[in-house]
Amino acid sequence: MAKIIFRKQEWEVPGGKTVREIVEELGLDLESVLATRDGQLINEETVVEEDDTIRLLAVISGGI
Repeated sequence: MAKIIFRKQEWEVPGGKTVREIVEELGLDLESVLATRDGQLINEETVVEEDDTIRLLAVISGGI
């Protein structure tokens, strides 16, 4: 199982799915999070492996 971490929440999910599929299954907005694995940014088409730990970071935007 892969571990997904977002803020103070953690989920265990089966590997073999893309970041996009997992984020959508968790009910999160794909445009509001960035995914990292081992401190490296990964894209939404990256396949999550069984022993991965994926950290989702909230996207913060602002401006005029």
